[in-house]
Amino acid sequence: MLNFELKNPTKIIFGKGQIANLAKELPQDAKILLLYGGGSIKTNGIYEQVKTALDGFDVVEFGGIPANPEYEVLLEALKVIKEQHITYLLAVGGGSVIDGTKFLSAAALYEGGSPWEILTKSIKTEKGMPFGTVLTLPATASEMNSGAVITRAETQEKFSMGGPGLFPVFSILDPQVVASIPQRQLANGVTDAFTHVLEQYMTYPAGGLLQDRFAESIMQTLVEVAPKVIAEPTNYEAAANFMWSCTMALNGLIQKGVPGDWAVHMMGHELTALFGIDHARTLAIVAPSHYRFNFEAKKEKLAQYGKRVWGITGDNIDEIANEAIVKTEAFFHSLEIKTTLSEYTEDYKGTAEKIAGRFTERGWLGLGEHKSLTPANVQQIIEMSY
Repeated sequence: MLNFELKNPTKIIFGKGQIANLAKELPQDAKILLLYGGGSIKTNGIYEQVKTALDGFDVVEFGGIPANPEYEVLLEALKVIKEQHITYLLAVGGGSVIDGTKFLSAAALYEGGSPWEILTKSIKTEKGMPFGTVLTLPATASEMNSGAVITRAETQEKFSMGGPGLFPVFSILDPQVVASIPQRQLANGVTDAFTHVLEQYMTYPAGGLLQDRFAESIMQTLVEVAPKVIAEPTNYEAAANFMWSCTMALNGLIQKGVPGDWAVHMMGHELTALFGIDHARTLAIVAPSHYRFNFEAKKEKLAQYGKRVWGITGDNIDEIANEAIVKTEAFFHSLEIKTTLSEYTEDYKGTAEKIAGRFTERGWLGLGEHKSLTPANVQQIIEMSY
């Protein structure tokens, strides 16, 4: 097992009716910027619950953060923070709203030049403006980690950011919000969380026996509850297990003591930036090809995954590992998630070369757990995903 440090300061408030306890978590003298997305919280009752809980606080609102948090939109929110002398941020939404809030948390206190530098120069945020979250869409675990991904439509780019100063102070997780989430978004959430686990697990054996079991249990739970939560989102037990699995998939726990990959995310982000494809769906496009391309380096863990998560039997490691990839694709298909780029766009020709070129320009010359995937390899993997 590898050396590691683990610290996660986010307070989780989980369960039915917990939004009503929001006021207890906020400084009484805070001037709050309430951030949300396209307005669905105003039709599903969550906005009303939050506003009731915030009665008596000084609150300014900023809505319209898009599904891929857009840099130019966030700059408008940053302007509000500066002009209104905001002291506390509250994200009410899914991963996109929370990611956007993390960017604002960093940018509000950034003393450099353009806030864009936070992303392009990979500046770690040691201290940000404090913020809390009310989760409305389980998927990314942004409610309990310190990372974020921001899109800039002008340049068709998508960059990640983070730092120890970007953990939410608290996050409220009420599984009842799942009842109002559309099936497409639920499928995305399952796929996103499942792939988050794969990125931290599907590398090579590193002696992290407990970490492997943690990861496998999250994937097994997602496989078990996915059909239930999609067919019956009002099923509280299924919703609660779905929500908690998504949070546990990327809150820092399962990545400690073991190597991580993240090449699938790096490639997937480019597909979202270029074509606007939902983040989770880009992961499902890239992951199978990534595992097939890197089969020899990953086959031991693929076989372990095949046996433990999918119940594949036998003694031939290659056969079990290959079947595990097939099972993974079939799982995505069962969620009505397509797994080839050509199923999303007719303009896919040249995409692999373009992405490989971007990686070269940025100096991203060694991806994956071995830091061995070159831009030329990335091009091959994307071409396999057509």
